Amino acid sequence: MLKRICLLVLFTSFLLNCSNDDDFVAACETVTNVSSTVVTNNSAIITWDTSSVSALYTLEYGVTGFTIGSGTTQSETDTNAVLSGLEPATTYDVYIQTICTATNVSMYSEVFTFTTDAPFVVPEFLPTLSELNLYGAESLDVLRPTTYGFQYELSTALFTDYAHKQRFMVLPQGEKLTYDGEGLPLFPDNTVIVKTFYYNNDERDLSLGRKIIETRVLIKINGSWETGDYKWNDEQTEAFLDPNGSIVPITYIDADGDTNNVNYQIPSDTDCFTCHRIGDDKTPIGPKMRTLNFNVSGLNQLQSLINSNLIDGLTDPSSVSVLPKWDDDVNYTLEERARAYFDVNCAHCHIEGGLCEVQSTLRLDYERAFADSNIQSRRNSIINRVSNYNQGFSMPLNGTTMVHDEGIALILEYLDTLE
Repeated sequence: MLKRICLLVLFTSFLLNCSNDDDFVAACETVTNVSSTVVTNNSAIITWDTSSVSALYTLEYGVTGFTIGSGTTQSETDTNAVLSGLEPATTYDVYIQTICTATNVSMYSEVFTFTTDAPFVVPEFLPTLSELNLYGAESLDVLRPTTYGFQYELSTALFTDYAHKQRFMVLPQGEKLTYDGEGLPLFPDNTVIVKTFYYNNDERDLSLGRKIIETRVLIKINGSWETGDYKWNDEQTEAFLDPNGSIVPITYIDADGDTNNVNYQIPSDTDCFTCHRIGDDKTPIGPKMRTLNFNVSGLNQLQSLINSNLIDGLTDPSSVSVLPKWDDDVNYTLEERARAYFDVNCAHCHIEGGLCEVQSTLRLDYERAFADSNIQSRRNSIINRVSNYNQGFSMPLNGTTMVHDEGIALILEYLDTLE
């Protein structure tokens, strides 16, 4: 009897052990090394590593911080996935599970986080500035240019009643400028050039904020440039397309602590054409190659264009001339500085094809030989036109409501040498 019981126990033990061996299943492996290989403004390619064979994968994703179970799910058979229909400039979290069988599912992977690119700039004159996607911050008044923009400065800039200016250009995706000599480059269609004007409330303390007035926009459409002006609201939350122009009263404190009042004039579309023209065609004024050819934050701006693969036909900035900085009396002569000031503030009208081509014999572009500029013969006229502000008579004709004291001092000093 005892022998039979022992045999029965051994047989039962053998059956149980065999059964356990047959039912044993390895735990489904959690994926590793989750990454993104391509991220655009509305999609991303996600990849991961695994040693599982013939497994399925479920991705769950959503805006950063979402609760698992409330996101968007997507099933894949390979170790990569394309997520589409995403929002631009948005940060997402992704979790991945391996599905070995219906009852054998891995733990979630560690969270993987990525951010989509900024929305593409819209090269159209839409009713509000924010619709153009030119700025990429949470608040428009931060004035952080889109990541697709190239921000630049000018060696000598146009005077506009002591207003500050922010400048940048946006080229269409995959397009470049083409070098075309010392002046303006060739711009592809759908290029957008942006200039925003503002005053700091107190030049002694920039933390006190600023008053943004207008954003002027140039867009090249079907081979021709078009202009549009966006006027900022008092709340500094939005700017609205306004073709009519207006006057905005401004009060600010300068670096000396003096309070200044300006009746700032926003130009109309007609006013813009007065300066931005060659013949019957509108044209940019500022971003000429020689005007960009200097260092900003330690790097030459033309070299920055080359390094960013944004220009064809130019490999060495040293092959391009430099427009002198009008207030740099260390590196440039009085004549060089005065001629540079004339070039930027006056030459767009006093040149062939400009507004004053017929009315005046002055030719004030920097490259013009002095003998051909007629500065000598028109010296007294220049003094009369720039020394005081009289609307409709003073020069420049548009864009200012006051005399630029420092600039006029330079011009008068130079003209005194021509007596």
